[in-house]
Amino acid sequence: MTNPVLVEVVRSGFTESVHRGSVVVTAPDGTVLLATGDVTSPMFPRSSNKPLQAVGMLHSGLTYDGADLALACGSHSGEPGHVERVAAMLAAAGLDESALACPPAYPLHEPSMHAAAGPLRVTMNCSGKHAAMLATCVAAGWPTDGYEDPAHPLQKAIADAVVSLTGEPITATGVDGCGAPLFAFSLTGLARSFGRLTQADPGSDERRVADAMRAHPWLVGGTDREDTVAMKAVPGLLSKVGAEAVWAMALPDGTALALKLDDGTKRGCAPLGVAVLRHLGVDVSELADLAAPAVLGGGREVGRLKVSWSAP
Repeated sequence: MTNPVLVEVVRSGFTESVHRGSVVVTAPDGTVLLATGDVTSPMFPRSSNKPLQAVGMLHSGLTYDGADLALACGSHSGEPGHVERVAAMLAAAGLDESALACPPAYPLHEPSMHAAAGPLRVTMNCSGKHAAMLATCVAAGWPTDGYEDPAHPLQKAIADAVVSLTGEPITATGVDGCGAPLFAFSLTGLARSFGRLTQADPGSDERRVADAMRAHPWLVGGTDREDTVAMKAVPGLLSKVGAEAVWAMALPDGTALALKLDDGTKRGCAPLGVAVLRHLGVDVSELADLAAPAVLGGGREVGRLKVSWSAP
């Protein structure tokens, strides 16, 4: 099917570009409350799957809670506080940066990027997840070499957690940008999994993930990052963005949403996500900057991103 236009880029009163995509909202019991576009075909959730991966790690013996668990679920900006904590996570497992399988990268945080001497594995935005994967292997007595291989016991345990949380089979396995396995399932399955995290029993592995992320939003993203801004602004919100224009969120009662833009362009995700939250009755007054990002011309505002989605 051809997905509808959900976001428009308006420059000087002229619609310059459009973003097509899909949106789904699931009820606390996992049933679909509303859907726009194709929400049943498999897709790669990219970093939106990190909370699900973390559940698989906890099931396998990872003992993280709080800040370390939040960073394991995050796509951090590579700011000094992020990097120092990742290094400490590795040291606690008796390892160092050389054990990470993620590629070297510059920090996403611009001031930190300019201050960096070069790209490092520890400053790569997925290094927290990779450090947690290594710590899980140490805790479980599994080899750390090849931990990113889909055939490794760690990745099999993570796959089992993904299937359980989404309620769907994995239809394809790819390689994520960080080198870890990436499992395909539907947008509906992604939303449903987030709802299960926020309404899980206190103290359960699923709830530990949700609580850690919500308690430490800066470690999930960083300064001015969407996840951090959203979770600080909306009490009890669970949020995780992913590359290629994916975003999943859940409210405390288990109502959840997931969206994806077909062209993979991140700029349309924030206004669309805020619009869906508003439709669900969430107070989004503190998310004005995300709701309608400015379009610049000559260094000044000449337009805005406009959400054309409306609930069916």
